[in-house]
Amino acid sequence: MRGLCLAVVLGGCSLASWAQLPMEPQHDSGQSVTGALEGWFPNPDGSFSILLGYYNRNLKEELDIPIGPDNRIEPGGPDRGQPTHFLTRRQWGVFRVVVPKDFGTNKLTWTITANHQTTVIPLSLDPLWEISPFSEIGMGNTPPVLSLSEGGEALQGPGSIASLKLTATVGNPLALNVWASDDAKTLPGSRPIRLPPVMLTWSKFRGPGTVTFSNARPPVEKRDGKAPFNGKSTATATFSEAGDYVLLVVANDWSGEGGRGFQCCWTTAAVRVSVKQ
Repeated sequence: MRGLCLAVVLGGCSLASWAQLPMEPQHDSGQSVTGALEGWFPNPDGSFSILLGYYNRNLKEELDIPIGPDNRIEPGGPDRGQPTHFLTRRQWGVFRVVVPKDFGTNKLTWTITANHQTTVIPLSLDPLWEISPFSEIGMGNTPPVLSLSEGGEALQGPGSIASLKLTATVGNPLALNVWASDDAKTLPGSRPIRLPPVMLTWSKFRGPGTVTFSNARPPVEKRDGKAPFNGKSTATATFSEAGDYVLLVVANDWSGEGGRGFQCCWTTAAVRVSVKQ
């Protein structure tokens, strides 16, 4: 598998200095945010998807950075679908930027300024960073499949965007139902894994106000179905202000966050919500 390492380049820093950063003291707030290139993969129509996450160095401070000079992907931006709300610590493969089939050796850059500190990472189709996020090579493990309505649109793999658009009102909980299935494949000959087959995490991805979840990590209750594992999860989200929001649900299987370095197998799905007063 190619592209197993994190491709992060800090503005004005070398890779050697990056290797020393984990040894620096950790802080609750006041630190920078850096984009993370997870890799790229081809799409069925001949275009390519560049998969991106980020690293918020703050232990407690979540940051809202609007699209613009402080949060831009260029050229072709500044808005290329990136988050404006940044959770703490490492967030893996939360969105993708699609580039055309003739992108070739061109490059993009993602610039983030947080707490008066600017970082820049380059984005390209370097052959060393090609990944296979829909199947773990050697064992055939695949990402969970999600749906926001029973029998509805199937979402699988990182960077999925749900066509379903939800509506809510300020202060009134919005039901978030997820139907999930998974192949439940693990390493051949491994001991039984005690983790749930599918683990969900909800978060705010974009939006003007605060989003409060009844349970940001709701359990997925097993149900009967065709796949080795089928289940349903229920939670609610309450919004503090009117406006347009994007919520993100991340589904991990036994391989955990970031696929244990294999860049497979998880699903992220962005859900648009219009909130009225």
